[in-house]
Amino acid sequence: MNHDTICALATANGIGAIGIIRISGDDAISVSSKIFDGKNINKADSHTVHYGFIKDEDEVIDEVMVSVFKAPKTFTAEDSVEISFHGSPHIAKKILEVLIKNGARMAKAGEFTMRAFMNGRIDLSQAESIADLIASENEASRKVALNQLKGGITNEISVLRTDLLNFTSLVELELDFAEEDVEFADRTALTMSLHRTEEKLRSLIDSFKYGNAIKNGVDVAIIGKPNAGKSTLLNALLKEERAIVSEIAGTTRDTIEEVLHINGTAFRFIDTAGIRETSDIIEEIGVKKAKEKIETAKILLYLYDELDSTPEEVILFIKEFYRHDLKIILLHNKIDLQNGYFENEFDAQLKAELFPEYTSEIIAISAKNKTGIESLKSELSDYIQNMETQENTIITNQRHYEALQKSLESVKKVEEAITGNISTELLAYELRYALEYLGEISGEFTNDEVLGNIFSKFCIGK
Repeated sequence: MNHDTICALATANGIGAIGIIRISGDDAISVSSKIFDGKNINKADSHTVHYGFIKDEDEVIDEVMVSVFKAPKTFTAEDSVEISFHGSPHIAKKILEVLIKNGARMAKAGEFTMRAFMNGRIDLSQAESIADLIASENEASRKVALNQLKGGITNEISVLRTDLLNFTSLVELELDFAEEDVEFADRTALTMSLHRTEEKLRSLIDSFKYGNAIKNGVDVAIIGKPNAGKSTLLNALLKEERAIVSEIAGTTRDTIEEVLHINGTAFRFIDTAGIRETSDIIEEIGVKKAKEKIETAKILLYLYDELDSTPEEVILFIKEFYRHDLKIILLHNKIDLQNGYFENEFDAQLKAELFPEYTSEIIAISAKNKTGIESLKSELSDYIQNMETQENTIITNQRHYEALQKSLESVKKVEEAITGNISTELLAYELRYALEYLGEISGEFTNDEVLGNIFSKFCIGK
């Protein structure tokens, strides 16, 4: 890997009390010393901080503190320098310009972290966890990202790979003695090991549903007939007038999306156009968008008003859009018009037709008076809690999830190979694939295209 010296702003753009510029590479210290008027940092000890000025020839740019870090005990495992300056965007620009003039170059997105990976300081899953940690918006996602940064998933995968690697070595040895027709790898012990591996892989894969929810949030589609109270419900949840409310049916023509955090989890509520047959071209587009949102949502809130609906209409709609991974909550709205809520024949018919296969929840609400809103929030929070897993390591990364699925398929093929008494050569082939997919997670097996895609999503300076 090219170890030329890179530099970038490590703090957020904009005005602040201080800003930090990070420099890394073989000449990081010598390049920085050329522009630093203070102690000779070429002779400074590692992990020391020095006061002085950044100069461009005779012009003083700013009064700064310079921190020196010498390889290999640095984030990138290279010589590194950090310049703390007064947090002006103009000063940052001037310091970067003078660094580049003296031999550094601007870092690409994620290049510091990529160097840490390439230099063996961290593995690929740890590198990705750094981006997740920076992007974490709640306590749960912070804890998961921090666990992965500390090597959580790497340790889990390492144990699985070690078992498979031991058996793969014995199977490969059999290939060297193919003419003697000997068996070094105990097939019974291998099968037991594969069962343990398969069980662990399934557990990690199952944790992704929860991990994805706490990392990326949960899409919640608010659906119902026109004028059912969808926009009023969104406003009640957000405690602000976000959506236009009108007695005129069909007011909402487009989707409105807002995020609400409930007990640390982000729920993305999507207010949609009322679903009905219409000749209005604009409203028809809105109805089409509403149906598209249903297809991607994890939770469906279906509002109905029994004064303007029939049980048959509600039942038909729910059955049309039901899928096994969609949680459906029925919201009996406008109970303020009924002098309170009591279960009647309408809801009894819904329960008879829809419980428990399609849904098991009917919550009575008045979106207008904000009655039942807390019950709805509690039900949404329970949705997350019911997904919680006993796994110490939670999968939040789509790439890890797909690699684990491929690994599981390969392990199952190895099991089938043993059961079918196929040739040692084919058995070795399937074992190698299982090892390779597991290795993709930590970066032991990867390619430049995958690396480029991962690190391009990082911010510059990290």
